Amino acid sequence: MKTLVIFPTRDESKYFEREGAVVGFCEVGLIASTYNTSRLIKEHTPDVVIMGGIAGVYKTSPYKIGDVTLVSKERIADLGFFNEKGFKDFSKMALDMSFDRNIDLVCPHIKEDMPFKLAVSNSMNCAMAPFVDIEGVDIENMEGAGFFYACEKEGVKYFEVRSISNKVDFKHDNWDYETSIRIMTKGVNDLIDYLENENNN
Repeated sequence: MKTLVIFPTRDESKYFEREGAVVGFCEVGLIASTYNTSRLIKEHTPDVVIMGGIAGVYKTSPYKIGDVTLVSKERIADLGFFNEKGFKDFSKMALDMSFDRNIDLVCPHIKEDMPFKLAVSNSMNCAMAPFVDIEGVDIENMEGAGFFYACEKEGVKYFEVRSISNKVDFKHDNWDYETSIRIMTKGVNDLIDYLENENNN
């Protein structure tokens, strides 16, 4: 099994070592992550692609700082319009234009027996934006939807592992980078172990 592991930043990759795994970087933000994920897939032609990274957690989520999750769904949370009533995303707008308004991207490769906590994530270019819908959403990041989109378009099996480093709260600036990166790294390795065992049986 040829595995490509993509991290947004080199800091998030600093504890990852895995013989046979190819490491790449997508950079921060939805545009960069979409382009670089697609480019890396074309360059390395992997059997499976895994994104590893840190994320913030919403106050309505059952998860907490230090948890590691497998992202089951990414929402493009800040794509839409502002008007006098506030922000409205594309999926809820009546526009006389024909285009894909789906802002939800669901990972189809997750199985029920996978030993991970599943999370729904908002992806956005503006972190901690107060106007986005967080109902039913656990975490937020700045690359996941671009990663999901590129993997779907390239037709490759993919997964996203996120550990929680901080609260999505303007008053909370005590981010636990060190612990969250170590925990995320373990989560990525655990996922590869699971996939390799599945592939060998």
